[in-house]
Amino acid sequence: MSNEFISPLNTQMWNNGRHLLRCVKVIQETWDVRTFCFMADQPLFFFFKPGQFITLELEIDGVNVMRSYTISSSPSVPYSISITVKRVPGGKVSNWLHDNLREGDSIPVHGPVGLFNIIDFPADKVLFLSGGVGITPVMSMARWLFDTNANTDVIFVHSARTPQDIIYHRELTHMDSRVRHFTINLICESYNIGDSWAGYRGFLDEAKMRMMAPDFMEREIFCCGPTPYMKAVKAMLKANGFDMRRYHEESFGATPVDAKEDAIELAKQAQDAVEELDASELFTVEFSKTGKSVRIAPGETVHSAAAQLGLHIPKACGMGICGTCMVQKLQGDVEMNHNGGITDEDEEDGMILTCCSVPTSDVVMDY
Repeated sequence: MSNEFISPLNTQMWNNGRHLLRCVKVIQETWDVRTFCFMADQPLFFFFKPGQFITLELEIDGVNVMRSYTISSSPSVPYSISITVKRVPGGKVSNWLHDNLREGDSIPVHGPVGLFNIIDFPADKVLFLSGGVGITPVMSMARWLFDTNANTDVIFVHSARTPQDIIYHRELTHMDSRVRHFTINLICESYNIGDSWAGYRGFLDEAKMRMMAPDFMEREIFCCGPTPYMKAVKAMLKANGFDMRRYHEESFGATPVDAKEDAIELAKQAQDAVEELDASELFTVEFSKTGKSVRIAPGETVHSAAAQLGLHIPKACGMGICGTCMVQKLQGDVEMNHNGGITDEDEEDGMILTCCSVPTSDVVMDY
């Protein structure tokens, strides 16, 4: 075929960073769960590893708020991404999204990042375990395997409060009906009068696990749900001698509610520590764009140094997962203990995650 009949693809690839995305669709999944679908104004090819997440940059009541959400869609649908959000009583961000985010609205988004994904841990047989809205990352994985016709044996176990709370119920049933080696098992804690439910009832335990996935000891396990749910799953697996290197779970750290109060407290603690040390033990952290610098004690992070100077570097997870606090280091050395929020390529370019980077010499930051 002549090359003259082939048109070039004028599409940018999505890279870890800050992007302005437009909400193009809102889907009511259950009575308290919505999916928000996003696209870029210019063609953007969204490739990520199924299971990874993004961080939304929002302004709520005049306060800058960062919050991380798993991408629930699959990279097999490459020109849009989706997040699925449950309305939480008293939840500042989830309620704001449900009440305010509409089709046509644009918001800044950071990412994608995350170690919890199925690309880095391929297996012939997998077991997805999820509870509540924790279904979102494993649903992204399941969609990817389904859309790419992967030769992977999948058992999908999901726990919900009631039949009305099962997210993606119809889609999961469709997958189960179309693929021989895709099996769905649903557990409902309870059911209401008038509900038609013939599935498992109660909570996930070892007896149910052996009925739904008799060979669970041979599978790669991906788990996401409320903390008590994941603790119970891990305890059950460890009690059976499961190789925990084949167990993977998603978790986010807490997000500071008030950055200003957080900075004041950090500054006070840092000043107390500095006063107890000799000058030779301190490191200088300089921020080149503002011309500000501060002397910090060993063990303090670059993010803490910025906070002491009143500089606000956006942060979401606080534990090196989300990648939101990434800044370029111009000079000096740091020890960075992250949890997957930065790529090798970014590190080679001198980028660091300020929340988990501790200076080991004087450093200069491009901020």
